[in-house]
Amino acid sequence: MVREISAGGVVIRNRDGAWWMAAIEPPNESTGAAARRSLRAVGRPVLALPKGLVDPGEKSPETALREVREETGVTADLVTKLGDIKYVYTRTWGDGQRVFKIVSFYLMRYQSGRINHIALEMRIEVARAKWVRLQDAPTLLAYKGEKQMAQRALEYVKAHAEL
Repeated sequence: MVREISAGGVVIRNRDGAWWMAAIEPPNESTGAAARRSLRAVGRPVLALPKGLVDPGEKSPETALREVREETGVTADLVTKLGDIKYVYTRTWGDGQRVFKIVSFYLMRYQSGRINHIALEMRIEVARAKWVRLQDAPTLLAYKGEKQMAQRALEYVKAHAEL
């Protein structure tokens, strides 16, 4: 079985006394069919966290920061590691192999930039990026492991008033 290592981020920002999180909407064709069907049934777009493959010579936190910048248009500072999610999927392109994937997620604090201000070539991976309320994120995100990471971010924020 092929193995992939990725990293991503839960980017948070406090505006008007509420915490917001950066989420991405993948293009329809790159979203899993089951997620598309279930979310389309309730009239919601598929929302996910920014993430991507760790490049050779790169460390997971570096990848997470790069992927956040590329996929959302914002830069952020690392706060803490939230955890890893692990799953198996079957490639729907190329060789159709089964892949064991590990994704490390980091909590990040917004630093600068404008959400959805991303390079044209990234539009093949991201239809749009937007801010969503952090408290709503565990129900808005499409994927179970990412919902858990948003919940961990929410718990961290509640426990660390100094943020």
